[in-house]
Amino acid sequence: MQILNLGCGTKVSSSPGVLNIDWSIYLRLKKSRVLRAMAPLFVRGDRLDRFRRLPDNIMVHNLAQPLPFAADSVDVVYHSHLLEHLDRDTARAFLLEVKRVLRPGGIQRIVVPDMERACSTYIGHISICDNNPSEGSQHDSYIAAIIEQSVRKEAHGTSKQTSLRRFFENALLGDARQRGETHQWMYDRINLSALLISLGYRTSHVQRYDRSLVPDWQEYRLDLDEHGGEYKPGSLYMEATK
Repeated sequence: MQILNLGCGTKVSSSPGVLNIDWSIYLRLKKSRVLRAMAPLFVRGDRLDRFRRLPDNIMVHNLAQPLPFAADSVDVVYHSHLLEHLDRDTARAFLLEVKRVLRPGGIQRIVVPDMERACSTYIGHISICDNNPSEGSQHDSYIAAIIEQSVRKEAHGTSKQTSLRRFFENALLGDARQRGETHQWMYDRINLSALLISLGYRTSHVQRYDRSLVPDWQEYRLDLDEHGGEYKPGSLYMEATK
């Protein structure tokens, strides 16, 4: 079975049959022997630890370009917290490209932030604040869960660096929008399913983080954290078949 893990960043699987694909700086450093040796100059701390744990089954590829695979050749395509970073027209083109490379009956597994859950939690917290006004100091975090990553100016990782490193990273790599870090759209189980069906996928089903139509999915650990729990809580998991 061949599984493509698109837009993987450093969340990769070393399992045979998985190909981890991204254009991130981490993978570009990993694929170059010279840059790999220089990596400690660019990344430190947790970033360096994640870099050093990257396996060899990676491909550096810009996902704005067509996938370098023949039509009807791939069993499973997986991507997590990627689709929401594409504007709506680009997202449609991307999903069609995924459909092109999937074999008939192949599965696309999509993980995105769940707009329905975020809004439900937000509304629920309003009720809590009505009954306990002191909770109001925490309310911005519920709004942030919906819109913060759409309006963020500085990349999250860069914002945690020292002043000098922040300056150079922002100068070299650009702000959050230039790096593709900001959200361009949001999805729930209604609009994502409708989009997939409109693009010609035969079926679409909501899944759990620990359930899949893909045989032995948990063995790949792409939706699991290091303790075996959910890696991205608050996510919507959907699978579509070609």
